[in-house]
Amino acid sequence: MAKNKPVLGITMGDPASIGPEIAIKTLLNKETYEKCYPLLVGDAGVLENSLKKMGKKAKINKVDAVDKAKYEFGTIDIYDLEYPDISNLEMGEITALAGDIAFKTVTTNIQLALDGKIDGTVTGPINKESLHKAGHYYSGHTEIYAEYTDTKKYAMLLVEDNLRVIHVSTHVSLREACDLVKKERILDTIELIDDACRKLGVENPKIGVAGLNPHASDGGLFGWEEEKEIDPAVQTALKKGYNVEGPVPPDTMFSKAMGGVYDGCVAMYHDQGHIPFKVVGFNWDREKGQMKSVRGVNITLGLPIIRTSVDHGTAMEIAGQGIASPDAMSLAIDYAIRLHKHR
Repeated sequence: MAKNKPVLGITMGDPASIGPEIAIKTLLNKETYEKCYPLLVGDAGVLENSLKKMGKKAKINKVDAVDKAKYEFGTIDIYDLEYPDISNLEMGEITALAGDIAFKTVTTNIQLALDGKIDGTVTGPINKESLHKAGHYYSGHTEIYAEYTDTKKYAMLLVEDNLRVIHVSTHVSLREACDLVKKERILDTIELIDDACRKLGVENPKIGVAGLNPHASDGGLFGWEEEKEIDPAVQTALKKGYNVEGPVPPDTMFSKAMGGVYDGCVAMYHDQGHIPFKVVGFNWDREKGQMKSVRGVNITLGLPIIRTSVDHGTAMEIAGQGIASPDAMSLAIDYAIRLHKHR
């Protein structure tokens, strides 16, 4: 195999979710093989059952080493972890079995990347409740990757078209999120998104930093965090040479970014960044009553390895129905390739 394309380890996420479906749809697309060497990581039995449910056919090449993969369109290579009891899996059901399979698949993919066997990792959606039922108490992929790569400074970056959003905090309560709006944390986040934009090919990125309060507190009328924490972080970033502006009223910052004013946005908490991002990337079909297209990529910054992911959930309510959109998975692969190119 000529090493002219990156080898990407791709997980199916929760095996009872839409994860296997979107992975299969992506690997049945010839374009995927034209841009990378895709290796599914997980259980071959789950793959076989999912193909049957979808009415799709493909050769399955089960491997126990990365160099045994064929990377030929029409054949799905899978690094087979041979999980027991997959016959007990029920599509759409939140179970400890599904959570344990998803978790062990993710950690295996991480280790393959740390060992240099693959060039990057791409992840399907996992279900936090299933994880917790299995005794794996993590808020999501980001925290698993941080622990298993021993990474202290990390953040979640969302990307869709020219909207790039990073968060000062993510999977914590709103009360805790307010307490985490601190100068040093904000400054670290600014530095992470600046670096990420450059790795994605943006020269001298301009970064917008959101306020926490309505209208960025209107000069202190609606809160003190802007004056005490956010503005000092912005001023320090400017002195360090970053092209940064803020605190920007959060109700206008994202529309400005879509218009090209900012190359990257720093959101103060999960929903402040996720809501505008998903308004842009998720396209609901009113007539069919389902998502027509689900786009958007989640990238974990600060890691020693590449990790990109779909930025949508497990959609248990439609698991096994064959109607899930693979758009985000395809985009996640594209971004993993771009990050590998600019490493």
